[in-house]
Amino acid sequence: MNSLRRLVYKHQVSTRLINASASKRFTTANYSKSYKFKTNNNFDNFKSIKVNNHSSYNLLKELALKSTVSKPFSSTSTMLHTRVEEELHENAHIDYDRVDIQWNPSVAQLYEDALKYETGSAISSTGALVTASGIKTGRSPKDKRIVDEPGSTNDIWWGPVNTKLPEHVFLINRERAVDYLNTRSRIYVFDGFAGWDPKYRIKVRVVSARAYHSLFMRNMLIRPTPQELETYGSPDFTIYNAGAFPANRYTTGMTSTTSVSINFHMNEMVILGTEYAGEMKKGVFTVMHYLMPVKHNVLSLHSSANEGSNGDVSIFFGLSGTGKTTLSADPKRFLIGDDEHCWSDHGIFNIEGGCYAKCINLSSEKEPEIFNAIRFGSVLENVVYDSHTRVVNYDDSSLTENTRCAYPIEYIPNAKIPCISSDHPKNIILLTCDAYGVLPPVSKLSSSQAMYHFISGYTAKIAGTEEGVTEPEATFSACFGQPFLVLHPYRYAKMLADKMEHHKADAWLINTGWNGGAYGVGERIKLKYSRAIIDAIHSGELTKAEYENYDVFNLQIPKSCSGVPTDILNPSKTWKGPQETFTKTRDSLAARFVENFKLYQEQTDSEVVHSGPILPK
Repeated sequence: MNSLRRLVYKHQVSTRLINASASKRFTTANYSKSYKFKTNNNFDNFKSIKVNNHSSYNLLKELALKSTVSKPFSSTSTMLHTRVEEELHENAHIDYDRVDIQWNPSVAQLYEDALKYETGSAISSTGALVTASGIKTGRSPKDKRIVDEPGSTNDIWWGPVNTKLPEHVFLINRERAVDYLNTRSRIYVFDGFAGWDPKYRIKVRVVSARAYHSLFMRNMLIRPTPQELETYGSPDFTIYNAGAFPANRYTTGMTSTTSVSINFHMNEMVILGTEYAGEMKKGVFTVMHYLMPVKHNVLSLHSSANEGSNGDVSIFFGLSGTGKTTLSADPKRFLIGDDEHCWSDHGIFNIEGGCYAKCINLSSEKEPEIFNAIRFGSVLENVVYDSHTRVVNYDDSSLTENTRCAYPIEYIPNAKIPCISSDHPKNIILLTCDAYGVLPPVSKLSSSQAMYHFISGYTAKIAGTEEGVTEPEATFSACFGQPFLVLHPYRYAKMLADKMEHHKADAWLINTGWNGGAYGVGERIKLKYSRAIIDAIHSGELTKAEYENYDVFNLQIPKSCSGVPTDILNPSKTWKGPQETFTKTRDSLAARFVENFKLYQEQTDSEVVHSGPILPK
């Protein structure tokens, strides 16, 4: 009866490939022929059926039932399996005779399965799939591990970010994940791409137990065309997501029931103990953060990117709350991507096929592009909605502050498809939200200063945004994405500086935080001023502007900028209170920069080390 269930359920056969040895498209005719040969049942009625759409499903089911009532299938009967099933069986021992393997199912089917089988799923008033990620509503960076193996160990920046894991422990966790997947009635397999440039893209396979996870990665990876699927072949990298099943805390190297581990030798990732979908997205980025620089000499970047009508490209770096997504979503420019990119000798390309936007306090007025992208096909995570109207309350953070939506990038009206540019970036924009009110709204950086501030990755947490934070707190995240780094930050920074010099790109440090005083005294720099600064960069106005030196940080700040009050360009001139307090606050932040950079200076060029703040003696 198991074989019957497989025949009935797998009605999307027009897009499936059989075992590579047969080298034929999976059609009703060849399936029926094989089926008759294997079981001696009369399936002649199947010759008139074309199984290529949902409408034929019920008829196929009815005929299958009629033809098998008199003779149930044996548990030992042999079936013709698809190429994907054969690969999963051979490589991971997935029990393809027991588990129903759904390969690249449609969005509608994933909706149906999520609503039917996954508690907490619903459809929002705008058509998005509402899901719950369980106990974990964010990433678990302390549970991330990378396998220590000869092929990659000398390149990896071992330490707090990248913790070593013996390969035999990875295999134990892998076996645990596969054992869990084999207990499921159905699993989902999505084959997609990471990287829009065909020369550098990798084939990524995601094996998961939840429809939610499959739809999420369908949105976040680049979706293959039917023709690309036919020639897809074997994946370059595979994710086994058994997040509903915990890791064994007593396994060597495990510190909790959560484990997110990557093996560059086996080209695999295993997830246990967390159902937060963002682990898969950032896992793929971590892989690209290793493969692109090491194997292809391509710079991978945790950044957004857009392009002007004349082909000028800008890259935006920034941590949470700095305005990276907002400022790169410029209606006058085309969006290449909002989070992950690569800069090659041929230009820049997006790694992803979708966007993963924060939803807390989202409104159609503040961010209309994101708001309108939340529709059929999008995945809403951990949001609160009205049980009657299904209208989402984006201001409700009772489940988590980290409410999110994953949607295909083509849902953004001004997205550039394909997400690639043959032009090289002209402007490198480093965004920070300085809650101390001492960094200028805009500064022009030299090449070595750009490396310094790129490696530093500074912003500040604001009181009230996290439990226990009662005053501004300086935060440094190397390369504006430290949790995802695989190599030492200097390697990425050196590649960035080399490309900037080769392509004559300008670098800018933009503070979208406070001015006139620290948080609670001064005011946050108005969004319209930050947008005016970006516009002045793109127009070339700031390239030609007159500059003055800003003490201690030794930054070059413009004396004027269209659309921006002149007095706010130099923080010392708008400081509310005694000048002594300004000097003390500025020097205190500068000292934190210096202290933080001690972590990297041993492997960093001395010119870069001395491009940071110089403390007064």
